[in-house]
Amino acid sequence: MVFSSIVFLFYFLIPVLIIYYILPKESAKNVFLFAASLIFYAWGEPKYVFLMLFSVVFNYLSGLAVHKKRSKLLMALNVIVNIGILGVFKYTNFMLDIASSVFGAEIRHFEILLPVGISFYTFQALSYVIDVYRGEVDVQKNPVLFGLYLSLFPQLIAGPIVRYKDIEKQLVGRIYSYQGFVNGFLRFAAGLCKKVLIANNVGALWDTVHGIPFSELHAADAWLGIIAFALQIYFDFSGYSDMAIGMGKMLGFDFCENFNYPYISKSVTEFWRRWHISLGTWFREYIYIPLGGSRKGRFRTYVNIFAVWALTGLWHGAAMNFVVWGLYFGVILVIEKTLRGFLEGRAFFEKIPKGFGVLYTLPLVLISWVFFSADNLSAAVTYINAMFGAAGSGVMSPEFLYRAASYAPLLAVSAIIATGLPKKLYEKITRGKTVATATVFAVLGIVVCCAYLIGDSYNPFLYFRF
Repeated sequence: MVFSSIVFLFYFLIPVLIIYYILPKESAKNVFLFAASLIFYAWGEPKYVFLMLFSVVFNYLSGLAVHKKRSKLLMALNVIVNIGILGVFKYTNFMLDIASSVFGAEIRHFEILLPVGISFYTFQALSYVIDVYRGEVDVQKNPVLFGLYLSLFPQLIAGPIVRYKDIEKQLVGRIYSYQGFVNGFLRFAAGLCKKVLIANNVGALWDTVHGIPFSELHAADAWLGIIAFALQIYFDFSGYSDMAIGMGKMLGFDFCENFNYPYISKSVTEFWRRWHISLGTWFREYIYIPLGGSRKGRFRTYVNIFAVWALTGLWHGAAMNFVVWGLYFGVILVIEKTLRGFLEGRAFFEKIPKGFGVLYTLPLVLISWVFFSADNLSAAVTYINAMFGAAGSGVMSPEFLYRAASYAPLLAVSAIIATGLPKKLYEKITRGKTVATATVFAVLGIVVCCAYLIGDSYNPFLYFRF
């Protein structure tokens, strides 16, 4: 599929930028950008552009109706339709699997192709209508501007999830500057390098380990593999977010940040403040707080946490391993919340080194990635057994040292970059200086990436499947 090709972004982005900046009026730019976004989506999945257009029209009209009537019924109808469409495409076969288990009869799956980005733009549509109902944003009466908000191509297919309230004013008028364009280009180049030079290469190690039957995995190989996957998914997803934010800046938009070096977190709670920030913000504002948040007692708080994390798991995938992945984090977050309330203010707790939090958080996060990356729950359990030597294959395979030595430089560099230290050093060195040097390195990085991409046009982003 064309969306899987990073090369396509170059072919598409360059002419879009040229035409976009040639157009003199903001209104013309908006019409062109809306049309270009639909073309971008249709190029990969032509038939599903009609689903996107339906979402634009339906949610535009829903916003107008909810604004006029302030009706809970109309808002509920909007939620039901949006979630219903998402459910049909994403969860039909999952529900059939559950029905098969309950009734003991095999029910055949439907051949349903998941539209790219439907989880992202559905959540954007929901946030808009809900905010209109709450009176937190003005209703958008211009259908082109609303269509542009929902279909804007840089972040359409893999986030970040942009709420209408965050770019409401930018839709009407944007500030264009040379510095802003250059900053966007640098951010885009950084994201591209993350994806092509790091994620793709460290992902090759995960592919090797993943190709071994999990029941035959040795413990050391299992840990090496899941470390590789953890680095791959971080650089892959944060790389796309950087590219989307960079493309947005080049077009005059400021999108929200989506990652903040999550692997240096000192607790799992902090990890989820740093990972996929836009999704966490969405669930907090539209699910957790409306359910009562932490305002209705301890038991209700815990119920709300589990509800949110079960839904978070389901949002990522229609399979039991994703549900367990979400509930796994729910359990840990409840434990952290309970312990924090009990220990805060005690003298010995304040003396615990901050590094201890990282040492216990990272292994828990690595275990979580097993549920996330596995094909099913049974495979995830088998892999975790291998990690702790319970699979019966031993501690270390004969090939482990070769794999570890071959990938050690890449893993070490990736891990250091994931701490944010190189970025801080770069900012310190270049503080107060021109961006010429950075631009040269960015261009060189893109050239190297293009060299890597020659003959390998299939480079899927992992989050495209959600």
